[in-house]
Amino acid sequence: MILGIGSDLCDITRIEKSLARFGERFTHRVFTEGERAKSDRRSTRAASYARRFAAKEACSKALGTGLRAGVFWRDMEVVNLPGGQPTMRLTGGAAERLKAMTPPGHEAFVHVSLTDDPPLAQAFVVIEARPTS
Repeated sequence: MILGIGSDLCDITRIEKSLARFGERFTHRVFTEGERAKSDRRSTRAASYARRFAAKEACSKALGTGLRAGVFWRDMEVVNLPGGQPTMRLTGGAAERLKAMTPPGHEAFVHVSLTDDPPLAQAFVVIEARPTS
């Protein structure tokens, strides 16, 4: 069953300007250490950060909270499964919200789709609950 759906569209140019203006103050406030390491290695650094920014916004919408009710930027981390597929690792308030919205006897899965076509980056997040066997 689908527990939540979220989408977001992010202007890569806006992220580029934030990186130039605020630098580490911006990246350390919004992104985890792993996300910063991955994005900083990319030749398209701003686009990489923009995709992750959009994913965090989409995830907060799928959780039904937005960035409030104890859900913070770094509680949601874009990570890749062994095959490269993106997903979200939730901690803190985001993990608590996911646990609260998952019905008993079910396990939650977070599906993520990321793309960009400059100047825009886009993310979709679907939270699914599957019965545990």
